[in-house]
Amino acid sequence: MKQFAGVLMLPLVLCLAACGERPQVVNYKQGTYQGKPDTPPYNAAPFNGDKTKWEHALETRAQNQNEYKRIR
Repeated sequence: MKQFAGVLMLPLVLCLAACGERPQVVNYKQGTYQGKPDTPPYNAAPFNGDKTKWEHALETRAQNQNEYKRIR
């Protein structure tokens, strides 16, 4: 009889355990960004903060992907 009661109690205990989960909602502060600040892409190692060098590298890469210019 004890085994039968244990078999009946197990699903009941599991169902009640599932109801005990707390909500996982983040509390945001109004008007503030709480993530890490974004850094400009030209601050990376190859350009070291030189924005004109970064823009030139982007332009060169775009022109190298241009099929019309590559074929001629």
